[in-house]
Amino acid sequence: MANTPLPPSIPSQIAATRFARIPSCVSLKTISSSSLKIPPNQQQQGQVENIHLVSLSNQGKLKEAHNFLKQVDEAGVPVNPNSYKSLLETCSNMRSFSDGRLIHQRLQTTTGNPFRFLDNCVLRMYCECESFWNAEKLFDEMPDKNVASWVVLISAFLEKGHLKKAFGLFSQMIELGIEPHSTIFTSLLKSLLDPSVLEIGKQLHCLVIRIGLSTNVSVITAISNMYVKCGALERAKLVFDQMVERNSVAWTGLMMGYTQAGKEKYALVLFVRLLKEGVELDEFVFSIALKACAGLEDLNLGRQIHGYIVKLGFESEVFVGTPVVDLYVKCSDFDSACRAFERISEPNDASWSAIITGYCQIGKFEKSLQIFKSLRMKDMAMNSFIYTSIFQACSALADYNMGAQAHADEIKRGLVSYLHGESAMITFYSKCGRLDYANRAFESIDEPDTVAWTAIICGHAYHGNASEALKFFRMMQNSTAKPNEVTFVGVLTACSHSGFVTEAKLYLESMSHEYGVKPTIDHYDCMIDTYSRAGLLHEAYELIKNIPFEPDAMSWKCLLGGCWIHRNLKLGKIAAKYLLQLDPDDTAGQVIF
Repeated sequence: MANTPLPPSIPSQIAATRFARIPSCVSLKTISSSSLKIPPNQQQQGQVENIHLVSLSNQGKLKEAHNFLKQVDEAGVPVNPNSYKSLLETCSNMRSFSDGRLIHQRLQTTTGNPFRFLDNCVLRMYCECESFWNAEKLFDEMPDKNVASWVVLISAFLEKGHLKKAFGLFSQMIELGIEPHSTIFTSLLKSLLDPSVLEIGKQLHCLVIRIGLSTNVSVITAISNMYVKCGALERAKLVFDQMVERNSVAWTGLMMGYTQAGKEKYALVLFVRLLKEGVELDEFVFSIALKACAGLEDLNLGRQIHGYIVKLGFESEVFVGTPVVDLYVKCSDFDSACRAFERISEPNDASWSAIITGYCQIGKFEKSLQIFKSLRMKDMAMNSFIYTSIFQACSALADYNMGAQAHADEIKRGLVSYLHGESAMITFYSKCGRLDYANRAFESIDEPDTVAWTAIICGHAYHGNASEALKFFRMMQNSTAKPNEVTFVGVLTACSHSGFVTEAKLYLESMSHEYGVKPTIDHYDCMIDTYSRAGLLHEAYELIKNIPFEPDAMSWKCLLGGCWIHRNLKLGKIAAKYLLQLDPDDTAGQVIF
């Protein structure tokens, strides 16, 4: 490991660790530092003084503690190491750099710091106060650094996002032949959150095996979860299967990895295995299993898990109740979703988002807006998913005023950076005819994805702005985003509305050849409409007869519309006949007769 090269850049995300506040064992709130009279007995005198110092420290009264220390010095009473330890821990917890530095200076000047073990407390204080210059200086000067010293500084670097320094210090530790503590490994492994650092994770794994920590439950669990986060699920599963002992973190980590990767079946297989092995179940396990069922839209298994949750009394817990609601919404069982929602004792923003999405899904847009207004009046926390649903509701209702208010509220709450929310906003403004605002919303996105590009292209296409729609499509072709089926519906619609017959034919042909998108009946209907609007009625009729699908009502309706415009009664009768067969209630087919 001495020659292990450090990565040029390491993701800044870290798994944060916090140093716990040491609880107070004594409380002498009635003692006043200004009125305390020092007893003659030196031993008793030192005990009372130090107990009072600890009490002041535990109460966070650092100013009073400093004043009291002056009286202690004048009385010639020694301050014991426990008092210094308590003061330094309070400075750490309160992030009070100035007070901590005074304590450190006192240790150096007053006593020459015979309590070398307190160096780690000082080191932790500087790290918690983010004074890394002082922390590194102290660390370099420490004559008898122990493993705890390395743990403190490496953990602090990781916690504050200085990953390159943390790994550099770790390499230095290995070069000096110091065997790392398991805590260092778990902290380092938790900081590896991206596939780009998978090789670093592999090297740590090898070192863990070499020094004999592969049976440590915390370390081996961290290795499995590291592989999950780095996208190496097969390696994660291999490590998981080789574990002698597995904790709940190991089970849930791998289950979550499968679910997030779209491999929900594997997550549920693991869940069944967990049940068979009699592992103690918690809310987190159930929430992941429910998310997997929702992803697969497996209502039957979801109901079974829900029944188990009810038996265990977890249904009212928001962490479990919300995935239950989401499951039923995604499986289109909205009545069950409502009942599950009503049983959640304290719904959070995710719970409200799930139920609002459900109302939008079944077309009850007014109800979703009603809930949204209620949440705003109560000033409750909301997330970006709620606003996405609200924009969808406002789009369906063409409610410009409500949508504009939601947009302003979203900006106020600082939630406008969510990409799919921006895409829903583009669609909303487009549906309301405000393409200028739709353009602004699109331009605010740093890297538009396929959904965003499709929203702006379709918005302009449906309003007849073919040149703008096709301009955005050409821009999309030069980006990293790839068009999908809906994108091409927008492009072909733009061509249809503007009579771009040649362009429409080229785009239809390029779908499968260049982008691997197979044309559907919707795309052929757009092409039929393009021919029909342009007066190329026989071409439209031939396309209907030769498309690799059974023509739908829209196919004949497009041809019928063209026949009406261009006064072709013969073809019009044929189109009307087939349209009435497919959709007897469509009045367009009856008018021609």
